[in-house]
Amino acid sequence: MTTTHAGSRRIRVLLVDDQPLLRMGFRMVLDAEADLTVVGEASDGAEAIRAAHALDPDVILMDVRMPGVDGIEATRRIADSPSVARIIILTTFDLDEYAFAGLRAGASGFLLKNAEPSELVAAIRTVAAGDASVSPRVTRRMLELFGAQLPGAATDAAPARSDRLAALTDREREVFLAIAEGLSNPELASRFFLSESTVKTHVGRILFKLDLRDRVQAVILAYDLGLA
Repeated sequence: MTTTHAGSRRIRVLLVDDQPLLRMGFRMVLDAEADLTVVGEASDGAEAIRAAHALDPDVILMDVRMPGVDGIEATRRIADSPSVARIIILTTFDLDEYAFAGLRAGASGFLLKNAEPSELVAAIRTVAAGDASVSPRVTRRMLELFGAQLPGAATDAAPARSDRLAALTDREREVFLAIAEGLSNPELASRFFLSESTVKTHVGRILFKLDLRDRVQAVILAYDLGLA
């Protein structure tokens, strides 16, 4: 694990991949951006978990296939820990079961390894700002493709979270179900005759009350509860 020190105003990124050349390529792209800094690298999932705790990154780029602890398990452990880092899964194929498994484990998005540098930078900025880098509609499609195939599709936490839905107001529940359909903020605003700023407020409250990281997790929760 290699580390560097960064200013607090920059987005702190941890690179996790078992291929040194790929990590070097990502580092070169990110180091060219004034608002991004690579604070560390890890070559497997176990190392990534330790680095996440030690370095306090804002965003983690997480490969899936690695020796020992893989990227999915590392994502799950980091998402379940006190770490506030948001995770972007690196995958070889679009809309594959590994990308979806990463989202279910707690990632805020996925990115193809051959993505353009501008896409990489944009995804990091997006998740660092608290949004998901994959749309609810894409998540819904992945649920349709892979949801029933993956182990643990019906989470043990579903009953407890179902009780938590009682904390939502009638309007928040309506918005929650619309998010589960894959609607974007502009589409939500149009359906409910609301401004986009009001929609964002509703979405923020829903995520807070349900203890969810982002809209991607909201879609997955609705699926697990049989509401999607």
